[in-house]
Amino acid sequence: MSKILVAPSLLAADFANLQRDIEMVNQSQADWFHLDVMDGVFVPNISFGMPVIKSIAKHAKKPLDVHLMIVDPDRYLKTFADLGASVLSVHYEACPHLHRTLQGIHGLGMQAGVAINPHTAVELLEDVIQDIDLVCLMSVNPGFGGQKFIENTYRKIEKLHKIIDRNHATTKIEIDGGVNAENARALVNAGADVLVTGNFVFSSENPTQTIEDLHGLFV
Repeated sequence: MSKILVAPSLLAADFANLQRDIEMVNQSQADWFHLDVMDGVFVPNISFGMPVIKSIAKHAKKPLDVHLMIVDPDRYLKTFADLGASVLSVHYEACPHLHRTLQGIHGLGMQAGVAINPHTAVELLEDVIQDIDLVCLMSVNPGFGGQKFIENTYRKIEKLHKIIDRNHATTKIEIDGGVNAENARALVNAGADVLVTGNFVFSSENPTQTIEDLHGLFV
């Protein structure tokens, strides 16, 4: 089994103590910071914008995995590259010219990710899978943290894994939404490589230990 990456979602952090929570992730066994950017148009919520991400980047010592839940993401690719994003994921549903968008992300030196909503078929990614570094499967409806995990996600992971293998791609599969200690092992057994976890980590009594325990499931 290749190394499983754990990416705590700062959407679930305490925004009044953001630096404290960033330092916690820095000192933990977490691999990435996951940042959800929402515009109130593509999803019915607004999260944080560029000034907050700039502040996060100043303190973060691990790669920034930025998930754009916004319309017309092409306008902001360079902005997020300049802010220090290592991985930039755009939504399939928001990109009429997905191949061009992926080329744009790679051209700016970032890894290119594609996120898909729960109702979107993974088969739609087959033609561009070799250009995708990461597929972010939404296992809840995007826009809000703390939602119930959608069970059909396991089947989607297995289908996506077959597409990746069939095309000899190296694409990672990321799961975003409702990930916890109860379903993490099953997600990885189905083929997941990256686990995004928000409330499960930040609402726990000892977030550092929770991250360590999550990693410990796959040692």
